[in-house]
Amino acid sequence: MGIAELIVIAIGLSMDAFAVSICKGLSVQKVRLKYVMKAGIWFGGFQALMPLIGYLAGVSFAGLVGTVDHWIAFVLLGLIGANMIKESTQKEEEVCCCQVPDFSFRTMLGLAVATSIDALAVGVSFAFLQVNIWEAILLIGITTFLFSGAGIFIGNFFGSRWKSKAEFAGGFILVAMGLKILLEHTLGA
Repeated sequence: MGIAELIVIAIGLSMDAFAVSICKGLSVQKVRLKYVMKAGIWFGGFQALMPLIGYLAGVSFAGLVGTVDHWIAFVLLGLIGANMIKESTQKEEEVCCCQVPDFSFRTMLGLAVATSIDALAVGVSFAFLQVNIWEAILLIGITTFLFSGAGIFIGNFFGSRWKSKAEFAGGFILVAMGLKILLEHTLGA
């Protein structure tokens, strides 16, 4: 997998954190550097950590499923992406994180874990593909850091109308990447 594909996956994975950061940006009266840094570090850090954990778990059984690895990557990316698309079209019933500017350890830990679960599954798929995991997690972490920081500003400035669009875009990107991996392995083989 090349750098261009990794960048696209990093952007897709960062969309959940971006959407939550928009929501966090709605809650602050004035954007401060500490809010941007907290969102970026929490979300970027977990988006980098989870693929590494998934990769290490996937490597342990990659040899057992070598002939169907591209199908596993396709299914994982497709399911994650489809779920993100589905979530983007549902009505927001949750109180979200928008009402109070809570950037506490407990709140940010919960949000960081929740937004990075999909990255764990992507990390498993990386174990079956030719991926430099260190390059991948660096790109994913930096991309998510940047998107999260931007989300704080955008949420504060524009409001919540971008949240569902970001989730939809992220889901579409992951489904497309899963399909690309499947087609490359089935048609190229």
